[in-house]
Amino acid sequence: MQTDIGGESLKSLIVKTLFFGGLIISASGYISPPIALTAGIIFGLSVAHPLPADSRDLSRFLLQASVVALGFGMDLHEVIKAGRSGFVYTALGISFALIVGLGLGKLLQVRGNSSFLITTGTAICGGSAIAAIAPIIQADEQEVAVALGTIFILNSVALLVFPLVGTALRLTQQQFGLWAALAIHDTSSVVGASSKYGAAALIVGTTVKLARALWIVPLALITAAVKRSKSKVKLPWFILFFCLAAVINTYVPQWSYFSKIFFTLGRYGLTATLFLIGTSISRAALKEVGWRPLAQGIALWILVALTSLYFIRVGLISL
Repeated sequence: MQTDIGGESLKSLIVKTLFFGGLIISASGYISPPIALTAGIIFGLSVAHPLPADSRDLSRFLLQASVVALGFGMDLHEVIKAGRSGFVYTALGISFALIVGLGLGKLLQVRGNSSFLITTGTAICGGSAIAAIAPIIQADEQEVAVALGTIFILNSVALLVFPLVGTALRLTQQQFGLWAALAIHDTSSVVGASSKYGAAALIVGTTVKLARALWIVPLALITAAVKRSKSKVKLPWFILFFCLAAVINTYVPQWSYFSKIFFTLGRYGLTATLFLIGTSISRAALKEVGWRPLAQGIALWILVALTSLYFIRVGLISL
């Protein structure tokens, strides 16, 4: 009995060491975001997560803090330009995704609230939108897990595939940043894919994606009104701090040294976030998703990605 307990303790220690080792290496700046994400996925599929709840909370905090830090590398004039145009494009894209997504959910007979959560996660801001909408529609833990599992899987694919497609099609920096912002679910993967493509793509991708994330608030309010829910709507305050960081970077040149440091820390923090997100994808999560919600998520995502790419390529969507 003592040997078994000792064996279990040793195994637990090894798993925790691998987890923290991967997290530290990801945050060190020595590996790229796609590699960090891939390493996280391999870890999640290989062993039981030692600290699932703590990892989830840390990834949420790191993502928001990293986005704010990335603001110190942004020019406010570029942010305003991209945000103004992006707000209109995101409104049209979100409307398209909501209509098509709910239609696909009915067609595939996705049960419960999972269809609506997957649709809103695809339309707006991945896990953040799901977390905001779930309590309003009183979704249970399994429905939330199914939606998050679907979104996280597709996020992982997008981070690896989008830069390859962009390079193959010779998309410009602005075109790629705009496409990533309109077609990738989570902010972390948008920033990861855009930063891999180039500095200009990062500015466009981050700014337009944050404009897209702002639609969480009106959608949550409308959903609450329709459902007559009294749940509080969470405001994405980190977007305000991102804009403040861009103001400091643009108008306070004395901060240029610190701005570079914060921007670099933001990139490292984002890479660590992607590792944490990867570790959350377990075999149990894959089984729980099932084929219907996954089929809905894949079909909706492909339609959104191809439609937005087509309009960007022909020049109907541009900054």
